Amino acid sequence: MNIGEIASRAGVSRSTVSYALSGKRAVSDATRRRILRVIAEAGYRPNASARALAEGRTRTIALVIPPAGPRLTTIQLGFVASIVAAAGRHELDVLLSPSGGEHDRSFERIVAGRRVDGVILMEVRMRDPRATRLRESGLPFVAIGHTADGGTGCWVDLDYEGLVASCVHHLADLGHQTIALVNRPQEFLELGYGPARRALDGFVAAVAARGLTRIAVCCADEAMAGETCVEDLLTTHPEVTGLVTVNEAALPGMERGLRRLGRAVPGGFSVTGVVGRHWAEGFHPPLTAADVPIAAMADRAVELLAERISAPGAPAGHVLLSPPISLRASTAPPARR
Repeated sequence: MNIGEIASRAGVSRSTVSYALSGKRAVSDATRRRILRVIAEAGYRPNASARALAEGRTRTIALVIPPAGPRLTTIQLGFVASIVAAAGRHELDVLLSPSGGEHDRSFERIVAGRRVDGVILMEVRMRDPRATRLRESGLPFVAIGHTADGGTGCWVDLDYEGLVASCVHHLADLGHQTIALVNRPQEFLELGYGPARRALDGFVAAVAARGLTRIAVCCADEAMAGETCVEDLLTTHPEVTGLVTVNEAALPGMERGLRRLGRAVPGGFSVTGVVGRHWAEGFHPPLTAADVPIAAMADRAVELLAERISAPGAPAGHVLLSPPISLRASTAPPARR
């Protein structure tokens, strides 16, 4: 079954069928219903390659993920799944492409080969050459995260600086005087990874504003590292009574480390942070945290990209999300000594 046979059965021209499917020109409701009825009866599906040629589009977007670590974290996988789902609602397919190091050739093929209509860029650094390359290419793109110089154009991001500061203020309001930040891995800070850098900036500013004692440490994205990190932290700084983290992958280990040290949460120690809801609710007791709105960020990123593809000259859209801190059970006033 092809478009010519559909036209013959519906008693219209091939161009009328094309207009009814694409919406490029007006077709009467009666004619459109007749064409759609024939299509439904015949089980017709437009040829994707032919449709792409006719529209000048591939109806495919690329999701660029740098290999920041040996494997994707749960939250990164959540973004991938959410973006694929959101793209499907826009009738877009998703091509996954790594970048960084030996993977840069894959990224360059995506950009130079025009294999896609647009790109969503994940794990953005404060200064990110990938954003510069995309901007120079003219290929529509949206970043999840934003650079320090504003070179990302369209972006969707989480207010890590403000949210970490809110976590500090929450602990300060409870009476904590010495607070620690458990950040992402040290190499992320050195590479200028946006969430890690902004989390540290927000922590330092909030602690200074409240006149608190601060301790900031980095931790690898894994449970065993979280356990070691907390044990080393509290052995070296036993005066710490509260902790803020943006490292959700290390949370299970932090929980084990606190239990081993006899620091009951929240009676003997308070924990809060900015993490995915799954991790917050899996902590014992459930973690007081700003839950990362993965689905909402993915939806907005795909929506912005679809708009950029349709209207490349439209003003760049910036979306900075700041979800409220969900008060659960992991924070309380510090125990008296």
